[in-house]
Order: sequence, then C-alpha cells, then structure tokens
Amino acid sequence: MRFGESLVLSGMVGSVGDAYDNALVESFFGTLQIELLDRRRWATRRELAQAILEYIEAWYNPHRRHSALNYNSPVSYEHRHTPHQAVA
Repeated sequence: MRFGESLVLSGMVGSVGDAYDNALVESFFGTLQIELLDRRRWATRRELAQAILEYIEAWYNPHRRHSALNYNSPVSYEHRHTPHQAVA
C-alpha cells in the first residue's frame, strides 16, 4: 500500500476534489502571508526561515484562538484553568 492510500484509508485526508482537504493549510498560509511575509523583505533564506519559526512558535501556536477551546488561545485557556499559587 502506498503512503497516500494509507492516509486516505485512515481518514487523515479526503478524496480528490474534497473541498475541505486543504482548507486548514490554506488558512494557515494565508494568515502567514498577511501577518508576516507581506510586511518586509529578508536578506537571506536563513533569516526568513528564522522569522517563520519565531512566528509559529512565539505567536501563532500560543496565541491563535481555537474553536475547541471555546475560541480562547492556548495561553488564555491555560491561564484560566490553572490554579495560581500566591508568591510568598
């Protein structure tokens, strides 16, 4: 069995022409384009790669809102659901 066939059988990807198959990725790259790539130019590929990594790890993953978290960001959700201890 080929890798692509195993993904289809596992339900990880849809069939050809499935309108929702790439929606998540297209949404992410659209956001990346608007919020990072269109705002400046980078001198080298290494500098661009570093900027993308920092955007994903420092902003996109911790701060974007998730429908599964009632439209809270992971940082906000954890803050609301983690007991805080007083500092002595």
